[in-house]
Amino acid sequence: MGDFTGLVLFVLVGAVFCYILYGVIRAGVRDGILQADERRAKRSEGLN
Repeated sequence: MGDFTGLVLFVLVGAVFCYILYGVIRAGVRDGILQADERRAKRSEGLN
């Protein structure tokens, strides 16, 4: 029973880590897209 508990705990910790990593990557991509949109808007304002 102890081996099974250790395996379940390992899988649970791995799942939590992957979920946190997913959130960090998603936030980074979102911020990158927003920065690119701001640069594009500033560039288009400078041309007009």
